[in-house]
Amino acid sequence: MVRINPPFHPWFRGKVQTALTEAWNSRNPLIQPISPARIVARLLEDHLGDRLSDHVFVDFCAGGGGPTPSVERYINEDLSLSLSPSSSRRLNGSSNGNGKAAREPVQFVLTDLHPHIENWSQAASRSPNLHFSPGPVDASDAPADLLTSRLETTLPPSVTRTKKPFRLYNLAFHHFDDPLARPILRNTIETSDGFAIFELQDRSVRGFLAPCLFGIGILLTAPAYAWRWRSPSTLFWCWIIPILPFVLVFDGWISALRTRTVDEVEVLMRTCGVGEKELERWELKSGSVPFIPLVASLNWIICTKRRE
Repeated sequence: MVRINPPFHPWFRGKVQTALTEAWNSRNPLIQPISPARIVARLLEDHLGDRLSDHVFVDFCAGGGGPTPSVERYINEDLSLSLSPSSSRRLNGSSNGNGKAAREPVQFVLTDLHPHIENWSQAASRSPNLHFSPGPVDASDAPADLLTSRLETTLPPSVTRTKKPFRLYNLAFHHFDDPLARPILRNTIETSDGFAIFELQDRSVRGFLAPCLFGIGILLTAPAYAWRWRSPSTLFWCWIIPILPFVLVFDGWISALRTRTVDEVEVLMRTCGVGEKELERWELKSGSVPFIPLVASLNWIICTKRRE
C-alpha cells in the first residue's frame, strides 16, 4: 500500500490505491500476457505444493485489496481443477509435488493498520474464501486470536485449529524501515508457518523505468477509467493537472530505492532477535518473473519452515 502523508486528500489516496490494484491485476495480450497477481498465485502453488491447503494466507498491509482477491480466485480455481497431475497449470511446468488433488478451498484474510472496510467488503462478498479484519492489525504485533475472533466472518474450527498462518506482504515490505522490519519479521517467524514478499520494482535501471511507463499508461487510460467510474475528476487530475501520474511515478521511484534484496532480508532475519536454532528451521528462496518482457518483473521472496 502506498504510504501517503495525512494531508493527502482521501480521494487522491483512494485513486492511487485503485491504480496500484489495477497494476497487480491488469494484463494485455500484446505487451503483458500475464498479470502479476497470476504470477503470485502460481509461485505460491509451486513453492508450497501439497502444503498449499494447510495454510490460511493473511495479507498484512492489504491497502485497498491489492492482488489478494485475484490470487484467492486463481488458487481456488486451480485447486478445483487439479484432479490429476497433468491438469494443473504451473509456472515453468513443475507439478505440485505429489500429484494429489487439493480439494479444500484455501482461505485468505485481508488486514491493515488502517482497514479499508468498504473495498474489502465488496471483495469478500464475491467469494466465501476471502475474509478481512475490520479492526486495525499491526504487522509487528499480530493478535494471537486474529483468525478466531477478529474477522468479519467466523472461520470454522476445521480451519482455525488445523490451518497454519502464512503471511503475505504485497508491495508493502519496502515501506518498513529496518527498526520496524525487524520486529515484523520476528513476529512473523514466531506466529506464522511462512511468509512471502512480493514487489513490482527493484533497485535497478529497469526498476526505475517501469514506474515511468506506468505513469504513461495512466495518462493513456485515464479517459477509459474516468468514463467507467463516471468520474470527470479523474481525467482532470490526470490530464489538466497531472497529480495522479506524478504521485504514482514518484512513489514507484521511492519504492524502488527502498526495495530490499534477498540478502538484505536475510540479514534482517538474523538480527531480529530470533535464535539461530529457530532460523535454521526456515528456508529462504527468491527470484524474479517478468510480466512485461524486458520492462517489468515481479520480484519475490518466499520463506517457509522446513519439513521435519
